[in-house]
Amino acid sequence: MHLVYADENNNVYDHPDLYGVARSGDNLVELLEDELIPLPPGATLVGLPSTRAVGMDPDTGRMMPLPGNYQAVGALLPQGYTRFYVPGYAKTDKTQMLPLFGYTAVVWKDGGFYVAASQSDDAERWNPDNCDRKEVRLQVDRLLEAYPDNRLYKHLSHCALEYECLTSSNTFLQRWEGAVPVSFACNAGCFGCISEQPDDSGFVSPQTRLQFKPTVDEVVEIMLEHLRTPESIISFGQGCEGEPSTQAKTIVEAIKQVRERTSMGYININTNAGLSDHLRAITDAGLDLMRVSTISALDDHYNAYYRPRGYTLANVEKSLKYAASKGVYTSINYLVFPGVTDREEEIEAMIGFVRRTGLKLIQMRNLNIDPDAYLSLIPKAQGEIYGMKTLLEIFREELPDVVVGSFTHVPPNRQRQL
Repeated sequence: MHLVYADENNNVYDHPDLYGVARSGDNLVELLEDELIPLPPGATLVGLPSTRAVGMDPDTGRMMPLPGNYQAVGALLPQGYTRFYVPGYAKTDKTQMLPLFGYTAVVWKDGGFYVAASQSDDAERWNPDNCDRKEVRLQVDRLLEAYPDNRLYKHLSHCALEYECLTSSNTFLQRWEGAVPVSFACNAGCFGCISEQPDDSGFVSPQTRLQFKPTVDEVVEIMLEHLRTPESIISFGQGCEGEPSTQAKTIVEAIKQVRERTSMGYININTNAGLSDHLRAITDAGLDLMRVSTISALDDHYNAYYRPRGYTLANVEKSLKYAASKGVYTSINYLVFPGVTDREEEIEAMIGFVRRTGLKLIQMRNLNIDPDAYLSLIPKAQGEIYGMKTLLEIFREELPDVVVGSFTHVPPNRQRQL
């Protein structure tokens, strides 16, 4: 389990003597064999700027920064994998923030790269290798020609071609889960928002947020084009927009018009669920799936990260309960971080939250954030830290009727109480 590191020219090496070191919260920890899997297809190795690699002497157990200007290396995992640890590193410049990615500990073992993670869902549909970029280009051109006045298609073409976003690409390929962003505004100021950051945040947003308010006709056109098969999903609430429920009037009218013309596929919303009244109206209009983003079921942690404007975690719980009572298949987009999500108090609070709301699915998503900035923001640990591997085991034991995965799943039947 040898240390992996990089030089200033992004050449990657494995150390002949030192072992790799991982990080859980603020603590450097030794990696164990049963916490490692081979580097998955679609994963990427990256250097962590303004860091120094840290390794461990296997004979003494001593952990030490690597001499010289050698960066720590992390793996960016494809969707469907839950990381157990962040790479071990020491910052050389604490004023510099790491780019907003989810870095995973990586080592060299048995002639190959291994990562501290496990597969939590079937990643086949979200494997970038299964998205033909030439075909995406052809379908972008086709739909832009078919709908020359639809600003949403123009916006999504940038997401699909420039960012290579798989959800927007699906919109043009007309398969699986596709995107229909609607909102330029948000009722939260998430610390790690990937589409909008204040100038003094120290972070650079990797995506550009939607800059206009779509019309109902623009939304309906995209929904009808996508909802052509029983398994198709069209989703409000993308990384390139704010909170979709702020545009509840548009969403409600679009759902009603679409469902008057087709019952095919599923309509999903990715939301922070803070606007309970708006979500109630969207649910009643004919919503099938609801995925709620959360980082914790504890108020102080939740508020520190989301910085909600005019709502509380109680509103989130209220929205989920109402949707579940109407037959909507509910899930959470759970932003997880080693050394935080696996704290005793976090686990207990989340199990209670899941039971109270009747959740059907927990989608484990690695939090894209600078570890030091995040840990300085949130409350300190109050109890034992169990580890991410144990966390998954606890969830599956304590919540046997809840799916623990990474992606949007469809319900076993379509019965809803309208």
